[in-house]
Amino acid sequence: MTAAHLLPILLLIGSNLFMTFAWYGHLKYPTAPLWAVVFISWGIALVEYWLAVPANRLGHHVYSAAELKTLQEIITLVIFAGFSALWLKEPLTLNHAVGFGFIALGAFFIFRGPF
Repeated sequence: MTAAHLLPILLLIGSNLFMTFAWYGHLKYPTAPLWAVVFISWGIALVEYWLAVPANRLGHHVYSAAELKTLQEIITLVIFAGFSALWLKEPLTLNHAVGFGFIALGAFFIFRGPF
């Protein structure tokens, strides 16, 4: 795997870490005022955009748009699963594993095509 292939993946990982916290991090603080969590989340999301946009711009040189979106979704699921278990203390169940497995199967077809 070349740097051109790896850098977009690393940027997408960073971007998804920030976006997961922007979208779901506040759930750990249910009494915080909604206006405050919206502003804080927006600030975190700004950092996410500074990583996601270059990831897609650079990545499109070596991946198709569908491949980039698929990479982003798989990275999102992996990060969200860890976040959900570690930050929110919500258990991962067999249903989650089966659902994620079907999504991974879809990713397989995206990268193995065209048929």
